[in-house]
Amino acid sequence: MIRKELVAASAEPLILSLLAKGESYGYAIIQEIKVRSRDQMQWTDGMLYPVLHRMENKGWIKSRWAESENGRKRKYYSLKKDGKQALEKHHEQWNIVHSVLSGLRKEQYV
Repeated sequence: MIRKELVAASAEPLILSLLAKGESYGYAIIQEIKVRSRDQMQWTDGMLYPVLHRMENKGWIKSRWAESENGRKRKYYSLKKDGKQALEKHHEQWNIVHSVLSGLRKEQYV
């Protein structure tokens, strides 16, 4: 299981990346992260929704209520233009961190 601090630090870029693929709702986001991480990241409603609300307040995403196929109301989230820019900044920052970690790891084996 991945440490809580790393999960929290990666939440925004992961959510933005998923929403860049298309509109989604909370439960689907949680399930997608679970599948993509091979059950190594276990997100909960209590972790996800504060992040979604914060990103909505920043103007990165927008939400709308709609009826799902089964007739239930769901809140769907989608990426806004500022969210695309935030995603690019997150990717740049994560690439730097990844590069530094990879370089340090290679040095261990030299």
